[in-house]
Amino acid sequence: MNPSRRTVLIAATAAAFLPAPARAAVPKAAAAATAPYASYWYPDSFPSGSPGTGITWRSLKSWTAAGDTDLAFNAASVPLAARFTPTPANTTARSGQARVQALVSFGPTSSNPSQGAATADYYALTHWAYLDELVFWGGSAGEGLILAPNAPIVDAAHRHGVPVLGNIFLPPTAYGGQLQWTRDLVQTDSTGHHPLAAQLVAVAAAYGFDGWFVNAETGGGNTVLGTAMLGFVKELKSLAAARGQRVTWYDAMTVNGTVSWQGALNSQNQAFFQAADDMFVDFRWSASTLASSGTKAVQLGRSRYELWAGVDVESNGSNTSVNWDAIVPSGSAHVTSIGFYRPEWTRNHLPASRTPGDFHAADDRFWTGRSLDPSGPDSTDPWRAPAVSVADRSTVTAVPFASVFNTGHGLRWYEDGQVTSDTAWNHLGLQDRLPSRRWAVRTDGTRPTVTFDFADAWRGGSSVLVAGDPGRPVVLDLYETRLPIGDQTVVELTYRTDAGSVDVELAVATAEPGSAGAAPPYTYLPVDHGDGWSTATVPLTGLSGTIHALGVRLTASDGPVQWRLGGIAVRDAVSTPAAPVGPQVTAATGGDLRLAWDAAPGAVRHYTLHRLLPDGTRRFLGATGQRAYFLTGLQPEQGEDTARFEVRAVGELYTSSDPVTVTHTW
Repeated sequence: MNPSRRTVLIAATAAAFLPAPARAAVPKAAAAATAPYASYWYPDSFPSGSPGTGITWRSLKSWTAAGDTDLAFNAASVPLAARFTPTPANTTARSGQARVQALVSFGPTSSNPSQGAATADYYALTHWAYLDELVFWGGSAGEGLILAPNAPIVDAAHRHGVPVLGNIFLPPTAYGGQLQWTRDLVQTDSTGHHPLAAQLVAVAAAYGFDGWFVNAETGGGNTVLGTAMLGFVKELKSLAAARGQRVTWYDAMTVNGTVSWQGALNSQNQAFFQAADDMFVDFRWSASTLASSGTKAVQLGRSRYELWAGVDVESNGSNTSVNWDAIVPSGSAHVTSIGFYRPEWTRNHLPASRTPGDFHAADDRFWTGRSLDPSGPDSTDPWRAPAVSVADRSTVTAVPFASVFNTGHGLRWYEDGQVTSDTAWNHLGLQDRLPSRRWAVRTDGTRPTVTFDFADAWRGGSSVLVAGDPGRPVVLDLYETRLPIGDQTVVELTYRTDAGSVDVELAVATAEPGSAGAAPPYTYLPVDHGDGWSTATVPLTGLSGTIHALGVRLTASDGPVQWRLGGIAVRDAVSTPAAPVGPQVTAATGGDLRLAWDAAPGAVRHYTLHRLLPDGTRRFLGATGQRAYFLTGLQPEQGEDTARFEVRAVGELYTSSDPVTVTHTW
């Protein structure tokens, strides 16, 4: 990558909010309760000198799962979900052509919390429906070069069917890169194999992510090194494929071992493309080089959409000027796929006083376009948002299904409409499967505003807020689904009317629209009125087959309205998960604790942790998908000799198990 375009990844903020894992009980004297962080390594050798504060230098070559004390905190808990492509929301979005990749820096290389932090200010990516590959971008010469994505990001991505790749960054010499690190990566053993290729695959398997992005940008190499790198990538790909993992190559090093960004697929890099699953084409591309690259890919027996045309949005985001017709022309077949570099601009360009709502407004603009409605794109918008060109996907295919529209961060934590923690937080692993078409609204009146809102929620940290004075009925699409309808299938809506008067109907479609851009063929079922937060159970009377789409129809009868949707569930019966087993304190240092437990049997969405206070009340401490948790800064309550903590398993329908209790003596 062109060094002049790079932001060096050195530091960021992060205080642990929600961590996770450890196994057997460890006596207090034997282990300190340290905060867990996302893992990073050098291939083998280290820089000269000593690491900076908060930085740990580690060798990937010497890594073992058994010796990785933070592995359970960093291992994903959600398998990669299968996706389907519904009829596109508009007439320009296509399936089977261009795909979208994103290279995202979620935090610093070092001191990046394993499982969230006590702040809502986070790049809480939610538009997974348009993504096909996420790269956990980062790495620096002074910290480490090989990054494993942390568990919350992998869990959120997997829930939406998106594979996540770790990053291998061999920096340009201008940023401290040393050619020895490239040689370390591609070294061979006495049998001629590449030991670090096997290590990379073992790490991804242990951590539960999906492969590696290889970015070799350290100059000074020669043909011998280029040949060694090619052999390394071939072996990495072979080993990765056997474990269901993938490898993406970045257009930097050429076959002769030098670094020369081509901006094309050509003779200088096609051997690496052939050795990998796909390739990120550097920003130097032009319309002609992309066209020739697509043609060459096809000639090599590959898909042109295995080429990601790099689009650098780090500085200007949705204000970036892009020759979209060179990648995704509107009047002919797409040329290649799209590779976004640093779309977290949607957060980073905002002032320090930014709120979660500010971030989501910018993020919706980036992914959906100026209209903020994928069913009605603005054809005059110079920013061709992914929703305009790429068909959205969904993973909502099995009953029970539920969502409380939790975006993975919040200003508070809510349970049953009540605030149970005033602490701001982020933890993407707690993010729900979210509506893919945000926000598709159909009305003959004035279109209301639809947003994720953080001022109130039923559970988690956010809800959906519909606000305006439409004057006519409004249909809001929520989910594209493939949910079977049984004799006992019902849909539950949890909602609240904050202003005005609103009649609510559930919208259910049991077939696809007749054409791209057409509305789902909804049947409307009445929803009972209620005061405050209300949960209405709607039988699917007269419907059979498969639910293809879910939405709501709102009819205002009293001026401007504010209507809040806190949850939706589709179920045949109510099920409650079993409790987790064997909770224990595995390490303690003052008011810092590491807790761990064995998994509850059956399906578990996540675990919640509360502190049981001496007066019998409960205080929410956090939640995680992993089977352990890190607590920091605890203090004894007045007159308390022993702290009591309760761990519960939470199921798909947000029903909670009985608690299991673990104690800590002060």
